[in-house]
Amino acid sequence: MTNIEIIELLGGTSQVSRLCGVSAAAVCQWRKNGIPEDRLILLATQLEKLTNGKFSRKEKFPSKWKMIWGDLQ
Repeated sequence: MTNIEIIELLGGTSQVSRLCGVSAAAVCQWRKNGIPEDRLILLATQLEKLTNGKFSRKEKFPSKWKMIWGDLQ
């Protein structure tokens, strides 16, 4: 999924800025420059649910998922 697709799926710039506690301007930059990993981790569970697993936490964060989401084991 692209950054733009992720942001739109989550409800757009304003909604993502609220979810992440950042400005809308920051989220606009993410569309072009990429979503910072710490913010993507914050959004990952929601993304996985909204995409019915197409966005996979295990695949996106293969070396970190066990530490972050122990419930997936």
